[in-house]
Amino acid sequence: MSSTPKTIQIFLPGGDPRGVRIAEITTRIVQVIEVPRTLLTDFLAMEQSSQVGVYVLVGEEAGDDDRRVYVGQSGDLRARLAQHHQKKDFWQRALVLISRTNSLTQTHALFLEWYVLKQLRQAGRFSDENGNAGSRPHTPPPLEADCMEIFETGSTLFSTLGYPLFDPLVAVTEAENPAEHFFCHSPGTGVDGKGLYTAEGFVVLAGSLGRLANAPSIGEANERWRQQLIEANVMRPEGEAKVVFNKDHLFSSPSASAMALLGRRANGWIEWKNADGVTLDELKRSNLGEDA
Repeated sequence: MSSTPKTIQIFLPGGDPRGVRIAEITTRIVQVIEVPRTLLTDFLAMEQSSQVGVYVLVGEEAGDDDRRVYVGQSGDLRARLAQHHQKKDFWQRALVLISRTNSLTQTHALFLEWYVLKQLRQAGRFSDENGNAGSRPHTPPPLEADCMEIFETGSTLFSTLGYPLFDPLVAVTEAENPAEHFFCHSPGTGVDGKGLYTAEGFVVLAGSLGRLANAPSIGEANERWRQQLIEANVMRPEGEAKVVFNKDHLFSSPSASAMALLGRRANGWIEWKNADGVTLDELKRSNLGEDA
């Protein structure tokens, strides 16, 4: 995604920031419309719903640990989304990408559907309900260039609305830099976690080992939460005492990530340390506000 400065406008047609939101970069023709399922009828009454477009249905019924999507395209968004409303249960919001000038063609939409799904799977943040991804559609080079520009704009707008579908959890520069790594160890329980502190939260890296059992003090709610991580295949039991992280996973805080590994309440700012044994708190929090 381009890091150049941008001006993004978000229009609230109903005046409610929790309702339908229309995002656009002011100098470009692409729009992304976020539609709560409860307000689908409102969107279907808008002229934008009659256009050619690409859409992503988003479901988060189990919270951030089981975020699912479905990617599609249609020359008649109104009919297709109404059909999904009747037949697909998992989703709560639709993200619809269209052109302000109504200039997307079916060829654009077919290529973008394929490319969106490919990039979404590569990022690995969301699991998809699409099944077979299909083959790359034939697209003339000029039209493909248009699609790549549309995708770049759409990606920025998705992220602005709170859906970083195509952004990797960990930048390559962070993953390959040992200075950015933090570790959570508990020799008596076999916990051996590795992670990164990012702008979004704390990422526990794939292959990290945690404790399967829960300490009594963890509480019922947190015990259920750890079980959800297992059911969502974020971490899997290995043997009788351990869990292993199947993939990189973002937690909202260092403490949540430490609790997932340790099976007990934990202060992640203290539990996570760099290779020299310096805590995350000392490196990232305690020195804030100190004179350089």
